[in-house]
Amino acid sequence: MSREIKLCLVYRDMWQSSGKFMPNGEQLEKIAEPIINMGCWDRIETNGGGFEQIQLLAGENPNKVLRKWTKPFNEAKIKTQMLERGLNALSMSPVSKDVRKLMFNVKKSQGTNISRSFDGLNDIRNLKYSIEYSIDANMISQSCLCITHSNIHTVEYYINLAKDLINMGTNEIAIKDMAGIGRPTSLGKIVRGIKNFSPKTLVQYHGHSGPGFSVASSLEVARAGADIIDVAMEPLSWGTTHADLLTIHEVLKDDGFIVKDINMNGYRDVRNLTQEFIDEKLGYFINPKNRFMNSLLIESGLPGGMMGSLMSDLEKSLLSLNNWLSKKDKDPLNINVLFSMLLDEVKSIWPVMGYPPLVTPYSQYVKNVALGNVMLGIKGKEKWGLVDDNTWDMLLGKSGKLPGSLGAEINNLALKSNKSFYYDEPQNLYPDKLEDLKIEMKEKGWALGKDNEELLEFALHKNQYIDYKSGKAKESFNQLIDKSKKILIKDDNIDSKNHKVNSTIIELDNSKYKVDYIIDNSKNKNKNEYLSGIEVLSPLEGKFYLTKNSNQMQVKIGDQIKKGDTICYIESMKVINAIKSEHSGKIVQICFENGQEVFDDDVLFILN
Repeated sequence: MSREIKLCLVYRDMWQSSGKFMPNGEQLEKIAEPIINMGCWDRIETNGGGFEQIQLLAGENPNKVLRKWTKPFNEAKIKTQMLERGLNALSMSPVSKDVRKLMFNVKKSQGTNISRSFDGLNDIRNLKYSIEYSIDANMISQSCLCITHSNIHTVEYYINLAKDLINMGTNEIAIKDMAGIGRPTSLGKIVRGIKNFSPKTLVQYHGHSGPGFSVASSLEVARAGADIIDVAMEPLSWGTTHADLLTIHEVLKDDGFIVKDINMNGYRDVRNLTQEFIDEKLGYFINPKNRFMNSLLIESGLPGGMMGSLMSDLEKSLLSLNNWLSKKDKDPLNINVLFSMLLDEVKSIWPVMGYPPLVTPYSQYVKNVALGNVMLGIKGKEKWGLVDDNTWDMLLGKSGKLPGSLGAEINNLALKSNKSFYYDEPQNLYPDKLEDLKIEMKEKGWALGKDNEELLEFALHKNQYIDYKSGKAKESFNQLIDKSKKILIKDDNIDSKNHKVNSTIIELDNSKYKVDYIIDNSKNKNKNEYLSGIEVLSPLEGKFYLTKNSNQMQVKIGDQIKKGDTICYIESMKVINAIKSEHSGKIVQICFENGQEVFDDDVLFILN
C-alpha cells in the first residue's frame, strides 16, 4: 500500500541561506494566507535560527512579528516549527538554563508548535534540557542529527546518537543535513536504523541543495521510512538553500508516494510575493553566487545556512585585503580565488580543530579561523593568530565534547596561551541570570513584555535589543539600504575622493577575466593626522571596540602596555576578536572610536 509523505516549507531558512535579512512583519503577514492556500503543507518553519536577531537588526520587534506570522498557520491547523541551538538557545553563544527554559515557554505562547533542537557538536548533554523544556512547554520536541562526512561520522555513529535521543524522551528526529553533503545511501541507512529501533518515531529530513545531492537524498530517505521532507520554493530554492517543492513533489509522486496536491494559484501568489520582497529591498543582500550549486562544498562541508553571510563577509574581507595589497603594490585578488583558498583552508584545519560538525555556530568559528589563516598567510604572517574567545571555548570543551581529537597545533597553542581544557557538563559554566536582567531592564524603564518575551530578547540578543530600543538599529538598517542602492548605481556615481576604482585581469582555470574592484578609503584616517610613534595595526576588518563588555576597564592614553596585551576588540563575522599588541610602549593616540568600522592594516593605536 502506498505511504503518505508530508512536506514542510522552510520559509525562514530559505531566506537566511540566501542572504542576510528576512521579510518584515508586514510582509510575512501578507504572505501567510497564500502559503496556506497552496494546500500542500503540513508544517512551516517560521522562526528560530537567526530570525529573531535579524528582525532586531532591521529595527523590528521579533515578538510582535512572530505572533502575527504564526497566527494564520495556527488557525489553519498547520504546525509551525522553529530551530534552536541547544546550549546557545537562539544566540550565537551559550546561555543559562533559566534563559533556555523561558525561551520555550515564550515561543510556545507566540504560536510555535515544534522545537527543532540541535547541538553543533552532537553532544547530547546539551540537548537534554532542550528536550525537557520543550515538552514542559507543551511543544513537540524534535532533536537533530547534525550530518557531516568523516571517518568519525559513520552510519552507526548517527544511529546510536538517535537511539540516545529517543531514550532521553525526544518526540521526533530530524536529519539535519545542513551542508547537503550527506550521501544519499548513507542517509537512507541512518533512517532505516532509526525506524528499526523505534518505528513510531517521526523522522523529518532537512537537506540543503548546494553540492547537488538533495533530490537523491530526499527520495532515498523517503524510501527508508522518513515521514516529512523539508523543501523550499522558487525564487529561493536550489543553490545554497533547499530542493524545490515542485521537483520533490513530482519525484515522490512518481515513486508511488501519496503527497498532497499543490494549488498552483496559491503557488504563483507565494512565488510572486517572495520575488516582490526581493525586488523591494532584500535582494540587495542576496549574492548572485548563492543561487548556484557548488560541488566544492562536498569537501569543505560548509553549510548552506551560512552562505549568505559568508559571501558578505568574504566581499568585505576582499575589499580590505585588496586595499592592503594595493598599498604594497601587489596584484589584487578575485573573490573566486579567495573563496577557493578559504574552502581549501577549511578542509585543512577541520581535522585539526577536532572535526566539529559545520553547523551554527561552529561552522562560523571554523570559517573565521580559516579566513584569518588565509589572510595572515597572504601577508606573510603565521597562521592561528586570529582565534577568538568563542572558538577557544569550543576547542577547550566549554561548548561540549568535540567528536575528534585536537591537532598538535591547537594543543601547543593552548599550552603557550596558558589555557585549560574543560571536561564537565558545559551548562554548568553558565549560571542563571534572568533576575539580574530583570533589574537591569527595570532600571532602564523597559517592560518585560507579554509572557516575559521582551526579557527573553534582552537576554538572548542584548546589544541588538538595546540598538532596537534606541532606534539605532532601524537607522543603521535604512542607511545600509541606501548604501546598497548606491552601490548598484553606475561607477560615475561613486565618490571618487574616498573610493579608488581599479581594474585588473585575473586568470582562472585557463580563462581570463576583467575584474573591477573598489577600494573605500572614506573610513580611514589620513596618515598626516597620526602622531609619530609605533603603529599598532588592525589585523582584520570589522567594528572597533575598546572593551568587550561594560565590566572591563578600557585602555587609555598614557597607559603602558606590553607586547601580547589585549588592547581592544574587533567585531567581525559575528564574533568578537581580542586584538593583542605586537609592540610594547605607552599609548599616545587612540585612532578610532567605539563602533567605528576599521579595515585591515588601519592604524588603531600609536605607541612611543
